[in-house]
Amino acid sequence: MDSVELSAWLRLSLTPGINRTVARRLLAQCGSASAVFEQLPTALLTPAQTTALRTLSAQQQQTLQATQQWLQSPPAGLVHAVITLGDARYPVGLLETADPPLLLYVAGAAEMFSGAGPVFPPQQALAMVGSRNPTAQGAIDALAFARELRAAGLSIVSGMALGIDAAAHTGALEADCAVPGAGPATIAVLGTGLDQIYPRRHEALAQRIARQGLLVSEYPLGTPPLAAHFPQRNRIIAGLAQGTLVVEAALASGSLITARLAVEQGREVFAIPGSIHAPQSRGCHALIRQGAKLVETAQDVLDELQGLPLRQPVPPPRVTAPPPASPVHGGLLSALGFGPLGLDELVARTGWDAAHLQAALLELELAGRVARLPGGLFQRLERG
Repeated sequence: MDSVELSAWLRLSLTPGINRTVARRLLAQCGSASAVFEQLPTALLTPAQTTALRTLSAQQQQTLQATQQWLQSPPAGLVHAVITLGDARYPVGLLETADPPLLLYVAGAAEMFSGAGPVFPPQQALAMVGSRNPTAQGAIDALAFARELRAAGLSIVSGMALGIDAAAHTGALEADCAVPGAGPATIAVLGTGLDQIYPRRHEALAQRIARQGLLVSEYPLGTPPLAAHFPQRNRIIAGLAQGTLVVEAALASGSLITARLAVEQGREVFAIPGSIHAPQSRGCHALIRQGAKLVETAQDVLDELQGLPLRQPVPPPRVTAPPPASPVHGGLLSALGFGPLGLDELVARTGWDAAHLQAALLELELAGRVARLPGGLFQRLERG
């Protein structure tokens, strides 16, 4: 992707009032990010959105310049990159989710970006999440599980928060993994810009992760730690992994949000049971009652994941002129009909698994043939 097109993607993501849904519609209509600004399809926009796209504020200009500087000047041995939704390097797992990020800011070791393959290889990955205030045993369990699972070849995905997240990342970094093509040791998904490490005490941990794994965020450089961003980033944590392991969690916990998102995305959910007297165990016990797999050892997780197929690389969603529907997409459109339908009903009608169905719906959305409605509903659109 040339610098002009990348700048257009960045500007589109920074434009006030243009959320991910609107951005995907604009890309489907115009064919590229730069064409969005050239064509400005006002029929898809409110007057305020049209004005926002026509205006490059001083703040936006400053962020664009800072991002270009960040891309060109990483620390020695590291690479900084922006991977867009239309990029072949975009993570396969996120393409299968309902609301994929428009772009990802990524930092990692140079060797991860040097080959022809994707930065996020389709290897098995496991999300590990839990309490920011774990029990001593919970922290020990997270460290031990992550170390053993990484040694078996899994990439460990978490959010670099205090407590269980930090223990999971640390265990993965400490593991001795000799599995060929095992990918990054650990992936940290931040709820801030990559230049705003939070919490501050994890700056050394972030540097280690960048050397042995990947730091990832959908938020622009300079984005501070805002409370609303952390539940949003949880969908990325769940989407990058084939399953989510909850080590400890209270009943009112962001970890349970991640587990719910994993279920909605058709991924496995695991939970470690704990003491009936510990508040940090109640969320795990609730998940187990709801159908999460109870695990006592890392091998329990491996036995479940090894029965699942590895994700295969797929072409990124098209952001060019909408092509004719393929026979597969034609069958999906027929199943969809013209009334709004939810994912569960589409699964029942088509017999497809949720992950592949989400990927196909995303391609049809970008092609302008399906609209995503509030409440997780989808509707087929007539084309003139």
